[in-house]
Amino acid sequence: MTDMISLEEARELVLAKVAPLGSEEVPLLDVVGRVAAADLTSDIDIAPFAHSAMDGFALRADEIAGATEEAPVALKVIAEIGAGDVFSGAIAPGECVRIMTGAPLPDDADAVVKYEIVAVLAGDGKPGSTVAFSAPAKPGANVRAAGEEARAGEVVVERGEVIGAAGVGFLASCGVLQVPAYARPRVAIIATGSELVPPDQVPGPGQIRNSNSYAMAACAQEAGAVPVVLPIVADTFEALRDAVDAATREYDFVVTTGGAANGDFDFIKPVVEELGELLMTSVNMRPGKAQTFGLVNGTPVFGLPGNPAAAYCGFELIIRAALRKMQGFSHLDRPAVQARLTAPVRKKDVRRLFSRSTLTRAADGAFEVTPAKNQSSGLFGPIQKSNCLASIPEGPQMLEPGDAVECILLDVSEEVPL
Repeated sequence: MTDMISLEEARELVLAKVAPLGSEEVPLLDVVGRVAAADLTSDIDIAPFAHSAMDGFALRADEIAGATEEAPVALKVIAEIGAGDVFSGAIAPGECVRIMTGAPLPDDADAVVKYEIVAVLAGDGKPGSTVAFSAPAKPGANVRAAGEEARAGEVVVERGEVIGAAGVGFLASCGVLQVPAYARPRVAIIATGSELVPPDQVPGPGQIRNSNSYAMAACAQEAGAVPVVLPIVADTFEALRDAVDAATREYDFVVTTGGAANGDFDFIKPVVEELGELLMTSVNMRPGKAQTFGLVNGTPVFGLPGNPAAAYCGFELIIRAALRKMQGFSHLDRPAVQARLTAPVRKKDVRRLFSRSTLTRAADGAFEVTPAKNQSSGLFGPIQKSNCLASIPEGPQMLEPGDAVECILLDVSEEVPL
């Protein structure tokens, strides 16, 4: 096993060890944003009948084929059809039917002329009135045909498709109220560190609040997974071993924070090596060099650094893609754009740097990126105010304002092509 691998190699390694989970039946309203695990079909034609696309008058198009401004064609209104009503009578020559949006088109009609362009010669435009048409209409005008959107038995949502809010409405019209979707992985979040106390406690001497568990749980939730924050684990090999062993037997993915380096109290690497298969120990990136990955009891275990920014970058750039793959998503990469720097960047470290930054539009329409002034790996605050990670290539760099860098967008879904 190579001591340090590239970010691309790390992602490839982790993604190779996960697969979409099984499917589960999900109530229609709860499936928004999730991935269909099977083809979904409609039980009826959508629409089930030809209907009017607007308020107007239903007629046979050939009745007004010769209509002009100078020689309008007058027709008698014999009935009115509202949405939910059905007109089963005949429409004789010289007649039309007043119709509302969504109402079924009468059998004898093949077009609808909207109300606003029809003149009322006698009456109020309702049954018994006479109306005049000053232009012809084509057959099918303002008519939504039966089965226009889907036919009974037709696949309306394909396996692997992400279901949006409009898709929920579409499925409702197709009679699909329970949707087979890929399961959401249950992710165990374990913070290690004898110095940690829960956020509801005031830290004593030498103690800090456990913020990492909540940040990583939020990252998992944002990725569509179901996070479970487990109790803080003290800095002992035995305590971490027991916690990881138990978590891998109950959850689909285990994330630990802290203890990922090579210090006297860093135990995630030996724990994974003893319990299962250790596959990765460090990644050529900053922040987040010390990252552990392996399998324990067949479950992926990912050990993130304890520094908040390092943990966040590791999760966003590697773990997030794995959790999305487990949910059946096919788009795994955050969108990225090229942007010009607004400030110089000096880098001596050979590792690729992911600078917490803010992306904006300049007056000329181009993207500009401003790195946060404080790039300490121990801070969440600058990340909260950032919307991207500016990727500064490996090796020493002396970049100037105006130089272009790649920016990974943190507030745009992987489903958005840029």
